[in-house]
Amino acid sequence: MNELNRNTYGSKNVKDEYYKQKVSKLIKEIKYGSVTLVIQDGIVIQIESSQKIRLK
Repeated sequence: MNELNRNTYGSKNVKDEYYKQKVSKLIKEIKYGSVTLVIQDGIVIQIESSQKIRLK
């Protein structure tokens, strides 16, 4: 059972808050890179993040 299913009990508002917190955390952790939401039929099915390293 994944973290989302274990913590939400099927409530849309709780799921929305979970996604907001997850995306916010990923954005704060990345100095250079991207966060991508994969959406299918209006539902977030995947969150991807990639971090780039800047060489000076």
